[in-house]
Amino acid sequence: MAKGKDVFGKRESFASKFGIIAAAAGSAVGLGNIWRFPYVAGENGGGAYLLIYIMFVIVIGLPAMLSELIIGRRSNSNAVGAFRKLRPGSLWYLVGIMGVLTGFLIFAFYSTVAGWTLHYTYLAVKGTFHGLSGAQLNELFEKFHTSSLLPVFWQIIFLFLTAGIVMAGIEKGIERYTKILMPILFLILLILVIRAVTLPGAGKGLQFLFMPDFSKVTAKTILEAMGQAFFSLSLGMGVLITYGSYIQKHENLTDVAGEVAFFDTLVAILAGVAIFPAVFAFGLKPEAGPGLAFLTLPGIFQQMPGGYFFPLACGSCSHIQYISSGSYSGIPDRGVWYVAQGSDNME
Repeated sequence: MAKGKDVFGKRESFASKFGIIAAAAGSAVGLGNIWRFPYVAGENGGGAYLLIYIMFVIVIGLPAMLSELIIGRRSNSNAVGAFRKLRPGSLWYLVGIMGVLTGFLIFAFYSTVAGWTLHYTYLAVKGTFHGLSGAQLNELFEKFHTSSLLPVFWQIIFLFLTAGIVMAGIEKGIERYTKILMPILFLILLILVIRAVTLPGAGKGLQFLFMPDFSKVTAKTILEAMGQAFFSLSLGMGVLITYGSYIQKHENLTDVAGEVAFFDTLVAILAGVAIFPAVFAFGLKPEAGPGLAFLTLPGIFQQMPGGYFFPLACGSCSHIQYISSGSYSGIPDRGVWYVAQGSDNME
């Protein structure tokens, strides 16, 4: 039976440290930050939730991320192969398989919401958002996401885009696109933040996000914050082990993990600053749930000079960012193949 090296050839590696940071941040900076963090923070009191979340990122998230990167680079394998190499003859490889399966399940979730962004980019090009009130934006979102066909159509389009990136490989695919578009994503977020904080009533949104009210903290708040830290940093899914296996030996993994965790948290906070002032300015509720970003961002865009351009640019960046978040789902599949082949020499 063919061994892994014969089937897949020489293993790639990231070409630069910036490429590592961009790709790993692209994985970590995903739905968990731009979409999930604001609405979960809104449901759990804002400022107090933010502090608890940052604590979990530092105390649990950063050490766990570093551990996964170390395992990946030490074994030079994906999530399944890493455990087979480090503990041969044991059942630990099942942990890797569970991580891979988790990645595929999460990608199904990612691709659904990423499809929403494609649809909203299309609506922005058509000028659909122009002049709509908060109530009309809410009605538009409800009509779309309860539709039977439209969300599926855009999800399929997104899956084809993702397949194209994955097939191009690490250096020519994920690294190339994230090195260009992750910085653009940060720039657009900064522009959104500047516009959001100048909206009428924006101060209430900033107070909600940064003034902790610990009277609203419950056991659910703590669990939500810990779950958010794991979700946003892509922990326990096999992605960081897999990415670690593509990092060259001379790179400092402590620096890599620290910078990725920093940028991940920064984007979450920037997303909150961009969204919550708009929430209060447009008379929406912070606890509006999963549709929060889709209700507020179009309203910000239409009040900006050249607002037509920004949803298109932001949507394009989001698609690639979601792709880099989900693309690893195609990479660890190699590990499942190895298990099926019964290979003990996995690289």
